[in-house]
Amino acid sequence: MTDTTITATTARATGKLNDLVLAGFRIVVSFLFACHGAQGFGLLGGIDGQGTAVPFGVWPGWWASVIELVGALLVLVGLFPRIAALLCSGAMAYAYFVVHQPEALLPLHNMGEPAALYAWAFLLIAALGPGAFTVERAFRR
Repeated sequence: MTDTTITATTARATGKLNDLVLAGFRIVVSFLFACHGAQGFGLLGGIDGQGTAVPFGVWPGWWASVIELVGALLVLVGLFPRIAALLCSGAMAYAYFVVHQPEALLPLHNMGEPAALYAWAFLLIAALGPGAFTVERAFRR
C-alpha cells in the first residue's frame, strides 16, 4: 500500500466515524429537546410536575413548545434537519436572552444553562449537518 492509499482509507474511516458520532449527537439532543417541548403540552409531568400545560396560544410559552416539539422531531428523524436545527437554536437563544439573561449575567445564576446549551448544540447540528441515518439520505438513495 502507498501512503496515498493509507491516507484515503483513514480519511474514509474518519468520515464514517464522524457521521456516526454526529448522528448519535443529533438523535440524543433532539430526543431530549422533544421531551422538553412535550412538557409544554402537559406531557411528561407538564411544566410544573403536576401535568399542567401552557395555555393554548400563549406567547411565548405555547409557541416555544410547538417549536421545541416539532423542530426536535424533524431533527431527530433527519427531515430538513439543518433548517429545523437552526430554528430550534434561535428559539433557545431567544429564551436565553429574553427570559434568563435579564435575571443575571451568567447561565448558572439565571437558570439559563439548558437554553444556552440547546442553542449551541442545535447551532452545531445546523452548521455541521445531521450525520448518518436521516430520512433525507434514505430518499436520496
